[in-house]
Order: sequence, then structure tokens, then C-alpha cells
Amino acid sequence: MDAKEIIDFFGLKSHPEGGYFKEIYRSSGIIPNDHLPDFIKGDRNYCTSIYFLLTSDKFSAFHKINQDETWHFYSGTTLKIHMISPKGEYSFVFIGTNYSEGEIPQFTVPAHYFFAAEVIEKDSFSFVGCTVSPGFDFRDFTLPSCKELSKEFPEHKSKIERLTHH
Repeated sequence: MDAKEIIDFFGLKSHPEGGYFKEIYRSSGIIPNDHLPDFIKGDRNYCTSIYFLLTSDKFSAFHKINQDETWHFYSGTTLKIHMISPKGEYSFVFIGTNYSEGEIPQFTVPAHYFFAAEVIEKDSFSFVGCTVSPGFDFRDFTLPSCKELSKEFPEHKSKIERLTHH
């Protein structure tokens, strides 16, 4: 299947950070807010997961959430995940199936890291899944502007300019 066929088959919709997604799981169990860290406001489901598809012209812009997020590679070509830690340290990882080249099929982005993702190969796509626990809620989602993130991490301005939408 190509990217459009996957988008249509799974009913994926545009995501605010870029790419296409569909929530596929939200646990019925709830963690009460008084059992969660102070930086999480409100009750949360135990776990959530989505299908997520990026194309070589639709990247995932730098953003952060309050929870760890595990990425699972399904199909397509290599995906590069860029990360900036709360201390400003930049790192990246390649997820995919070319294991002999150092790619891994699953990776967890730590909570509170700003991260972005892009498909490396031109005219291609990456189809992945993302799992968040405690479950994702848009109250935990921060999508900064290029100006805001560059002010916080000026040493990474060129990457931030390339991987933000505004």
C-alpha cells in the first residue's frame, strides 16, 4: 500500500503537529488526578495509542507532551526522530527495519522532551504507531512556534526552523 491507500484504509485525519493519525485505543481504566504528578491536570486513561503516518513532505513538528511516548515502526521507510531534552541537549534516533544500519523498530521519547519526526527518503512515507501512558490528552500537548522554541534553545535554531510549522 502507498501512503494515500493507508490514509484512506485506516481513515487517518490531519494532525496539528503534521502528518495523519487515528486514535485506535483508549483504555477504559482511569487514573484519578490525585494519583498523577502535579504537571498532569485531570484524570487520565491508563493508556492510549494511535496510528500515525508521515510523508517526506509532511513532518511532525517539534512539540512535547507530559508523558513518555513509544513509537512502533510498521511500514514504509526510515523515520528520524529529533529530540531536545529539557536541558537543551539534542539527540536523534532512526526507527525502521534496517537493523544492520542501526535502525530500531521501537523507541520511547521521554516525557517533557521536545521532539519532531521526519521521513528521510524522498517521495516516501513512514507508517508507525504511538503509545502514551498515562493516556494522551491535548491538555498535555505543547506545539510551540519557531520563535518560542528558538528563544528557549537558540543553539538548535536551524533544526527548529526546519521542523516547525510557524
